[in-house]
Amino acid sequence: MKILLSNDDGVHAPGLRFLYEELKKLGSVKVVAPLEEKSTMGHSLTLHKPLRLINIGKDFYGVSGSPADCVYLGMRHVLKGAPDIVVSGINRGANLGQDVYYSGTVSAAREGCMLGIPSYAVSLDVDFKNRKPENKLHYSSAAKMAVKVIQEYHKRGFPKFTLLNINVPDRPMNRIKGIMPARQGFRFYSSEVLKRTDHRGKDYFWVGGQYHGFEQETDTDCAVVHKGYVAVSPLKLDVTDMAYLEEMKRIAE
Repeated sequence: MKILLSNDDGVHAPGLRFLYEELKKLGSVKVVAPLEEKSTMGHSLTLHKPLRLINIGKDFYGVSGSPADCVYLGMRHVLKGAPDIVVSGINRGANLGQDVYYSGTVSAAREGCMLGIPSYAVSLDVDFKNRKPENKLHYSSAAKMAVKVIQEYHKRGFPKFTLLNINVPDRPMNRIKGIMPARQGFRFYSSEVLKRTDHRGKDYFWVGGQYHGFEQETDTDCAVVHKGYVAVSPLKLDVTDMAYLEEMKRIAE
């Protein structure tokens, strides 16, 4: 199997290395990832300036752009052809609910999906309120569970232009309860914008509120991970609200 691996935490992120080592058991892996952290960058391509592609070691390439840039360059320049699968992660932090719209991790998988390749995003549900040292996070569990999911669904196959979003609890392997399919949930965040003044008297702002839990539905990705299971959510490129579209057509008649 030929595998293209990317992320949004950067080419030197520990989660990327854990996933690389596990994916090597499935086949040939090439890593093309951002030279710098690109978390919450969403889905963007760099069109207004040149990109740098740097070989930083065996199988590892760094790109001076976005996660989507990495997949685009990885397929067209590093691999010079389509891989069998695209994998993105392991992200330091969950990508649950509406996080998928901001996530650079999911955007890398989405770029592969847009190009017709079976693609997977992998994230570890880190508790940022009770921070642990990096070497205490269970990236190894996430990598092993991701490979289990990939083996299962690559064998079965899944629809073209659908990607699988995998979220793993931050637990040792023996405390992960299993793997569950789940729909996309909804997370709640405060809408804080912090205003500050720099040493020259100019205002600046920090955007990003605090996490305040999730909508209490039992079959969502948020709930499944909270219970200690790996959540696997199929995300379609087509996000049309089909039910409302039909209503719009009836109104228009």
